[in-house]
Amino acid sequence: MDKLTPPPLTLLDKYRGHEFEELYTGRVRVTGGEAEHGRASGVVRSDDGTLDLNLRLPAAMGGPGGGTNPEQLFAAGYAACFHGALVLVAAKNGIELHDAAVDASVTFGRDPVDGLYTLSVEVRVQLPGIQRAIAEQLVRSTERICPYAKMARQGIVNVVAVHVDG
Repeated sequence: MDKLTPPPLTLLDKYRGHEFEELYTGRVRVTGGEAEHGRASGVVRSDDGTLDLNLRLPAAMGGPGGGTNPEQLFAAGYAACFHGALVLVAAKNGIELHDAAVDASVTFGRDPVDGLYTLSVEVRVQLPGIQRAIAEQLVRSTERICPYAKMARQGIVNVVAVHVDG
């Protein structure tokens, strides 16, 4: 097996096109499972088969636990993307990071605006051996390029469509 390496710094090059340029699309399907409810007993599978998880309502929300949940999946994606962008930003600035860690917390809760539900995200970055001012600059720069941070700050294109089998 080939040794895993970080992506090239060219990923930080600015794109000059006029339209969204698709680079990769992750696709998953969630089915309802035993309770016919994606959050309570769902199964999530990626189209390439590498992701195959049981979803369970966490005990804190009245469920049995025992499986992952959408908040954990979102937190994992956010933390992984932010970590990757952080490493690239540091490398582009000639800074080597060792043992860097990104912790993401995604909280599901009640929305006082409409009385329904919303999410909040908290990201904590640990950069051992890096001076605080440099660490803060790296994190601010990463916030500007990490797609998850951008989505949280400025929104996202969101298309919801209905498909009914005939």
